[in-house]
Amino acid sequence: MYLYIKALHIIFIVTWFSGMFYVVRLFIYSTEASEKPQPEKDILAAQFRIMVRRLWLGITWPSAVLTLILGPWMWIMMGSTPKWLLVKLVFVLLLYIYHGSLHFIFTEQQKGIFRFSSQQLRIWNEMATLLLFIIVFLASVKQSLSWIFGLMGIISLAIVLMLSIRIYKKIRMKGKK
Repeated sequence: MYLYIKALHIIFIVTWFSGMFYVVRLFIYSTEASEKPQPEKDILAAQFRIMVRRLWLGITWPSAVLTLILGPWMWIMMGSTPKWLLVKLVFVLLLYIYHGSLHFIFTEQQKGIFRFSSQQLRIWNEMATLLLFIIVFLASVKQSLSWIFGLMGIISLAIVLMLSIRIYKKIRMKGKK
């Protein structure tokens, strides 16, 4: 039974992350659409609102809830709490806080409020990437993980992601000229 619960847990983690990655892309597109001239602005805004709502409420939220149900169920079935799991749970808590921040952006954008620039949203999107790497490595490598090596790897990944965002912004700006 444990392996079936684990398989379902992994499936819903994948769909949850997929939803979080894609919803931020839609937030970015919605933000950029809000800067377009009429009637393009209204047409795009209406379409993106529908897409975001369906993704967020139909896939991302249910996946987050099912992940939250299946994870503790697996933990109970394990019968013990290894140290790596406690560390992983700290990052899972951060992931749910991140999810909450996306819900805040979702509710604002559904009302037509665009508080964050597309550049800020691109940077915020990478938080999910960092958390994904940390959580997967903790779950896969477990106790043999070298903390210093792991920390250096995450910092390196963050630097690469931030440089990629800057390079992409320069390429986008050249294309607008």
